[in-house]
Amino acid sequence: MPKLLLRGGHLLTMDDALGELPRADVLIDGDRIVAVGPGLDPADATVQDVRGHVVLPGLVDSHRHLWQSALVGIGADLSLSAYLPLLLGTVASRMEPADLRLSALLGAAEALHSGVTTVFDYCNATRGDEHADASVAGLAESGARAVYGHGDPERRAGLADLAARAGLVTGAVAMLSNEHAPMEQTARHLAVARELGLVASMHVGCGAHGGRAGAVAALHRAGLLGPDLHFVHGNTITDAEVGLLVDSGAGVTVTPGVEAMMGHGPSAYGRFAARGARPAVGLDVAVAAGHSLFDQLRATLVLERDRHHRAALDVGRDPTALAPAAGDLLRAATVDGAAAIGLADRTGSLTPGKQADVVLLRGLEHLVGRPEPGRLAGAVVATAGPADVTDVLVAGRFVKRGGRLVDHDLAALRAAGADLAARVLP
Repeated sequence: MPKLLLRGGHLLTMDDALGELPRADVLIDGDRIVAVGPGLDPADATVQDVRGHVVLPGLVDSHRHLWQSALVGIGADLSLSAYLPLLLGTVASRMEPADLRLSALLGAAEALHSGVTTVFDYCNATRGDEHADASVAGLAESGARAVYGHGDPERRAGLADLAARAGLVTGAVAMLSNEHAPMEQTARHLAVARELGLVASMHVGCGAHGGRAGAVAALHRAGLLGPDLHFVHGNTITDAEVGLLVDSGAGVTVTPGVEAMMGHGPSAYGRFAARGARPAVGLDVAVAAGHSLFDQLRATLVLERDRHHRAALDVGRDPTALAPAAGDLLRAATVDGAAAIGLADRTGSLTPGKQADVVLLRGLEHLVGRPEPGRLAGAVVATAGPADVTDVLVAGRFVKRGGRLVDHDLAALRAAGADLAARVLP
C-alpha cells in the first residue's frame, strides 16, 4: 500500500506523550503509523483532507459474544438467570458451524461500522473444532482485528493452532473461572493457556447466578493470578479482591450497560478506577445491548455519574460536582481496552510504530480545532454513534469509507442473520 497522509484533523491520540492535537496529521506507511503531528509533508504519500473530522484510534471492545450477533434485541427484558438457560442452553445447542461463521462475520462487520476495529470474541458457544474454525473464518473474512476466545479449553490441538496464528485474528482462551467450575478445572485450563502463551479470559463476580463467592481470593491463594489473565464484570467481588486483581496486573473489563439491564449488580468500574486500575469497557451481548460500543460508554458515564452523585449526597458534599469527566472514559474503549486483552503494543492509540487502526468522525465540527483538552473527547463519549463514523482503517486499509463498509453488504448480512435467528430461537 502507498503511504497515506490524513491531513488536518483534530487528533485524540490517546497517547499520554502526544496528547490531544487540534490540527495535526497522521502518516501511515503500509499497516503502521509512522508519524503524528502538525505540518507533515511527505512527498510520496496520498493525501486525504480530514479537516473538520475527529481522528482517534479504532475503538477496542474487550468483551463481546459475537455468536449472538444475529439475535440483537431479544434480551431486552431477560434477567441473567433467564438469559443463561435460553442462550447458553437452548440457542447455543442449535448453532451449527455455518451459523457461527455468519454470526462472527455479522458481528465484526457491525463493530467496524460503529468504529470498533478490535474485538475480543468470547465464544462460549464452541462445541467442537469445526465450530471454532468457522468462527475464526468469519472473523478473518470481516477484516477486523480480533482475538478469538476459544470456549473449549479441553481442545488442546485447536488452542495450539490459535496460538500459532499471526496477523489480524489471533487467539485466546475463553474459560470458566473457579466461581463457576471446580478449582482443579480452572487451574488446568490456566496451565494450558500459559503453556501456549495465550491470554485467559473469564467471567467473575457476575451477580446472582449461582457462582461461588471469593473466587478471586482463592485464585490468589493458589498463586494463579497474573498479568496474562483477563477478568470480566467483577460486580460482586469484594474490595479486597479488586485490590488483588489490580496488584496482579490482570486485565479487567466491565460492561455496565448490560450488567445493569440483566441484574449483575452495581458496576465495578468505579472501584477499579479508585484502586488505580484502568478498567476497559466492553459491549458484552447484542441481545441486550445492540452493536454500538458508544452506547456502552454512555451507559458507563451515566451510571458512574449517578454513583458519584449519590455518594456525595451521603456525606454532605456538593452533589452537582460532576465526576468522572466524560472524556476520561474514552480511554476505556481505546488504549485501556487494548491493554486489558494483551494488545497494548499493537493498537489503542495513535502512536508511531503501532498498527494503523484509525477512525474518523463527523458531527462535532463546532468543537473541532478548539484547544480545550478533554472537551472533544467528552463530546465523543456523550454523543457519538455509528452514523458519525465516516471512515475506518484497520492495519492501514480502509474497511469503511464515506459512511459505507468497503467489503461487506451490511443489509445483506443482517438479512441472513434474521434467517439464522428464526431458525435457532425457540
